[in-house]
Amino acid sequence: MEILEKAKKLLEKIDLSSKENKIREIEADSTSPSFWSDPKTASEKMKELASLQKEVSDINELRNAIRTNNTKLLEKLIPELEDYLYFSGTYDKSSALVSLHAGQGGVEAMDWCQMLFRMYRRFCEQKGWIMEIIDQTPGEEAGLKSVTFLAEGEYAYGFLKFEAGVHRLVRQSPFNADKLRQTSFALVEVMPQIEESGGIDVKEEDLEWDFYRSGGHGGQNVNKVSTAVRLKHRPSGIVVSAQSERYQGQNRAYALKLLLGKLWLLEEEKRRKEEEKLKGGYKTPGWGNQIRSYVLHPYKMVKDLRTNFESSNPEAILSGNLDGFIQEELRVLS
Repeated sequence: MEILEKAKKLLEKIDLSSKENKIREIEADSTSPSFWSDPKTASEKMKELASLQKEVSDINELRNAIRTNNTKLLEKLIPELEDYLYFSGTYDKSSALVSLHAGQGGVEAMDWCQMLFRMYRRFCEQKGWIMEIIDQTPGEEAGLKSVTFLAEGEYAYGFLKFEAGVHRLVRQSPFNADKLRQTSFALVEVMPQIEESGGIDVKEEDLEWDFYRSGGHGGQNVNKVSTAVRLKHRPSGIVVSAQSERYQGQNRAYALKLLLGKLWLLEEEKRRKEEEKLKGGYKTPGWGNQIRSYVLHPYKMVKDLRTNFESSNPEAILSGNLDGFIQEELRVLS
């Protein structure tokens, strides 16, 4: 039976002993009084322990399902365990910072940017992740010029990292009386949330902080006090901003996380570019790299141009049902 063979091959690839060794290591460390002297690190270790214990439990379930030929359980477990195999990157377990930018096309593109934001918000809800808006610039008439949010949850970066690139929408324009066919573009950037101890060297003298009054939500306090933050990294020229929180300190923390994520992404792109030089296949996840097409008119289809995975139900995809696309991304692109 095909699913049984697939499960057996998956089990062969999983390094169960290393996971069990790591569990024993964390459990031993947690018995030491000094383990809890740094509550933040201790908390992260306990989260890692819980995650490893679930993985081991799933692996043992898979083993039992193979032995008893329980195909229904195998169908449930295989996708989950395949995901674990693909999450081998340094920050794949981390939360994700996601930025969406409307392309050229005025109100059409800004509306498309908002549609994508709604899609990812619903995907985050389905995963049980917490979404926090860090920065957003609304469009003049409708939609969003740009929005940056934190998807806080385990493996959020691992799941979302291959969503980076240009997303294209084809539809009848709702903003045009003649309902002409319109093509719109939006750029998605995805970065891991990196703590200050993440090994990225950022010197305070290289940072240029600017504080201003936010134009976003948050009540009167936002408008009266300079809580919004713009941060420039002089050596790279990277500029980030955060304005959604009521307090300057919170926005400073978000801006620094964004900067760390962008700097890490910059280094990753350089590394991948060098690796792919001989293959000639490298594409930076910027405006020149269209990854997915969403067609609402004259027919209905969403197609990923890298994996060729497609769906004839764009309404479901735009409602956050991205699992099929993301699992295929992980399988093909990891």
